[in-house]
Amino acid sequence: MKFNILRDRLLAGLNDVMKAVSSKTTIPILTGIKIDVTNEGMTLTGSDADITIQTFIPVEENGEQIMDITQTGSIVLQARMYNEIIRKLPTNEVEIEITNGYATIIRSGKSEFHLIGLDATEYPQLPEIAADRQFTIPTDLLKSVIRETVFAVATSESRPVLTGVNWKVEGDALICVATDSHRLARRKVNLENLPNDITSVVIPGKSLNELNKILEDTNNPVQIVLTNQHVLFKTDDVLFFSRLLEGNYPDTSRLIPEEFKTMITINGKSLLQAIDRASLLAREDRNNVVRFETLENQTVEISSNSPEIGKVEEQIQVESLEGENLKISFSAKYMMEALKAIDGQDVVIEFTGAMRPFILRSVADDAILQLILPVRTY
Repeated sequence: MKFNILRDRLLAGLNDVMKAVSSKTTIPILTGIKIDVTNEGMTLTGSDADITIQTFIPVEENGEQIMDITQTGSIVLQARMYNEIIRKLPTNEVEIEITNGYATIIRSGKSEFHLIGLDATEYPQLPEIAADRQFTIPTDLLKSVIRETVFAVATSESRPVLTGVNWKVEGDALICVATDSHRLARRKVNLENLPNDITSVVIPGKSLNELNKILEDTNNPVQIVLTNQHVLFKTDDVLFFSRLLEGNYPDTSRLIPEEFKTMITINGKSLLQAIDRASLLAREDRNNVVRFETLENQTVEISSNSPEIGKVEEQIQVESLEGENLKISFSAKYMMEALKAIDGQDVVIEFTGAMRPFILRSVADDAILQLILPVRTY
């Protein structure tokens, strides 16, 4: 195998696939990146067995020659070392040649590196994915869906299925739900051509976070293909495969209350800032708990009390306050993350009592719903 390539274009491809490579893998060859060169261009593949990212670099793009291929072939090179070498080469012209067996020479300017590669046939095959279960979603919408849900997944592995986001298809709606059993984030999206033979999958939160980093570089729609074990996201020249989590996701719809005793409409940004200030003292306390109380004259009070440090109280005017008076305590972190997901719009907060879950919705749009369990302090 022998070819020349522009260093900056190779680095851009490596940046994508390196996101899937883990030094902690139990399969030694997965610490490497697989390089396949054909007459059409180069395919780079990185994987940690859960996530696989593949990117394609064509010989020519927009009339610019990116690669010059003398001989095709395949090799696996140690990912971290290969990436570091390419990053630090002196010129933008890179020549890569594989000689006897898997001996690899990387030349640029007056630099010459010799690496020992591995047999590409030992690298795990990608899962076979049929294209008939495919639907398309705009990139900015997919990024919003991930941002508004993935923060609420469980971080503990005690219930592995809760470390993922449940994607459910109901008619023309894709419903994405994440919960760690103390809070819940739900986003509904109406899309065309949703698959009706696969109605529910659980995508690892870690996979969605890595996907989001790759989506920063594209504005083209993302094609999504679902199977029973994997999901594939296709963007531009990048394929992003993720293993799905096994197990039944709990039925979260029954957690969402139907009736409310107190309803408050409030500016989301001013509430977020007040809770952020109150949490300065709450952070010092182990639980990071903030209290919320309704007062007279369309006002609520946010407060926090730390016996060793002091206390903070702040009153905020609300746009409307209906129903019973209320005193409730909750995690400042959970409330701030929920408000950030609703993104500074006016929010409706609906309470069913001091020790019952409460929900947050945007005034403008009920596609986003956040639910939080209160903390017992009174």
